[in-house]
Amino acid sequence: MRYLYGPIPSSRLGQSLGVDPVPLKTCNWNCVYCQLGRSTPMVHERREYVPRAAVIAELKEALAGGIGPVDWVSFVGSGEPTLHVGLGWMIRAAKAETTLPIAVITNGSLLYLPEVREELCAADLVMPTLAAADEQVYRRIHRPHPEATFARQVDGLAAFRKLYRGQFWIEVMLIRGLNDDAATLDGLARLLRALAPDQVHLTLPNRPPAEPWVMPPDDEGLMRAVSILGQWAHVVHPAGGAFALPPGTPLVDGIIDIIARHPMSDGQVRALVAQDAPGEVEAVLARLAADVRAQVIERHGTCFWIKAGSVFGGNGHRPNVAVQEPVTQNTAI
Repeated sequence: MRYLYGPIPSSRLGQSLGVDPVPLKTCNWNCVYCQLGRSTPMVHERREYVPRAAVIAELKEALAGGIGPVDWVSFVGSGEPTLHVGLGWMIRAAKAETTLPIAVITNGSLLYLPEVREELCAADLVMPTLAAADEQVYRRIHRPHPEATFARQVDGLAAFRKLYRGQFWIEVMLIRGLNDDAATLDGLARLLRALAPDQVHLTLPNRPPAEPWVMPPDDEGLMRAVSILGQWAHVVHPAGGAFALPPGTPLVDGIIDIIARHPMSDGQVRALVAQDAPGEVEAVLARLAADVRAQVIERHGTCFWIKAGSVFGGNGHRPNVAVQEPVTQNTAI
């Protein structure tokens, strides 16, 4: 599939069928924790990145073909979905094809735009990010495009909260030494109190971060976060469900569809192959290792399969994959 992947296990959404409306790392943030690597370059222009009708045609085909248990259809994937100018149209078209609830996982940076707020109102659930309480920490964590400021982030979240009638869940990614100190957590508490989301999820960088030095908070930092934010938030642990592929999908192709948007540990890949082709695990892993579309990166002692061409800091890549410093593209909305 070109624009869909999964269903994949989600710690917050059960079995999620992903819809990816933008190419790999089409994003206006360059987060240090991103599981898909660095944004090279960043973009801040809303346009038709992929054909919207083709996305919905593929979704319709997948739903008709019997893809197994699905709890949510989720617009997310390999970049920032609100950069696609047709996102609202795709959400409404998806709702015409299925009774499954529709979620949008977004960094929330474009919610300051009235048209983006209006488009996302068609979704059943919107899940933006808020990981900083001031401009300095915001820039250290997200390394955003110059047009994507902290003030716009907060103003957009507040304006959307007043307008939106669906479920509004905020994710707070906790990173050791960046936002697990008392001052930042106190600031986040004030913002969350004002925004009054339906749920707040504290998440940790469990999948391979773009930068090798990114670590989850230690026990003390996590306890501090729970103590300060616990009135509104709870810690979300990694999903324990099984990955799945649409019927008839070749194993290697299906795995690459997933890792292009959601890195998988070596253990997860092996479990998926064992589920679909018992006795062929090593043979399939060998084909995956030889495929130019895939690569492996190591983070904190765990090997992850990721899409070839993804740019990560540090080592752990195949030798033919270069790591480059991100370049900012000054494309304004």
